[in-house]
Amino acid sequence: MNNIFAVLLVFVGCCSNVVFLEMLVREFPGCGNIVTFAQFAFIALEGFIFETNFGRKKPAIPMSNYVIMVTMFFTVSVINNYALNFNIAMPLHMIFRSVSLLYSLSKYLSVAMVSLGIFICTIMSAKQVNVGTKGSEDQGVYAFLHWLIGIAMLTFALLMSARMGIFQETLYKQYGKHSKEALFYNHCLPLPGFLLLSSDIYNHCVLFSQSTPVEVPVIGQAVPVLWLYLLLNIITQYVCIRGVFILTTECASLTVTLVVTLRKFISLIISILFFNNPFTAWHWVGTGVVFLGTLIYTEVWTSICTALRGSEKLEKKNT
Repeated sequence: MNNIFAVLLVFVGCCSNVVFLEMLVREFPGCGNIVTFAQFAFIALEGFIFETNFGRKKPAIPMSNYVIMVTMFFTVSVINNYALNFNIAMPLHMIFRSVSLLYSLSKYLSVAMVSLGIFICTIMSAKQVNVGTKGSEDQGVYAFLHWLIGIAMLTFALLMSARMGIFQETLYKQYGKHSKEALFYNHCLPLPGFLLLSSDIYNHCVLFSQSTPVEVPVIGQAVPVLWLYLLLNIITQYVCIRGVFILTTECASLTVTLVVTLRKFISLIISILFFNNPFTAWHWVGTGVVFLGTLIYTEVWTSICTALRGSEKLEKKNT
């Protein structure tokens, strides 16, 4: 029962989170910092109350290690969201964020496939930037260079995320798995870093407050629509993370990989169909190659074949 509940949390929370994020980004593409800050603050507050018991519970992993991991996590989160300010389409953004590998040199095929898939999608998106840019040739060149900065940011965040995965695995091997504790410190310790982004966050607070007011039925009060979208984004992000946490503790790694990969693919479909984002046949090819490479990397096919062979042997014994 817990497994089914966790899967529902992942699909409902993560997929709806993408919808509310795109609603925010369509109004203000540069709102990544305020979204990241709000998510970090909410998860940190929840963890402070329920995980650390208002700071009375000592961490199982030394704080010095958390500082290193948090620095990488904060950098990845901020860069991923800030990249949306550089003409990065949401489907391409999701394709980059769907990759969580590139740290095992023994799996060349999967790494090559993922790299090829990202390359195909990136090239096709680059053509759309050029076609969609109106005005002088200089403006077109500027828009393309602006977009390239966003691609460079996503690439850097991807590599940094892979390095963070290696470091996290090392910590878990040494001190045991404390994923809920890590979730709290990963979101709490970076909060002072947002002071560097305070002016941008404040400016977007003002812009959010000036958005069209809508009445919330439960409270009977009108609130700016972008604040409502942000609140729903925070809640769905928390539901998504909690679902993944339950899934990793209750299910085998194969199940987690399949559920998360399928969820990312469905989020991509929602972004394309619901928001009419441009997506060519070559985009589909690149996306398919990325997800196939991810499944090969995680040895899903090997596990499925092993399970099938095991069931065949069992049937032969029974007969």
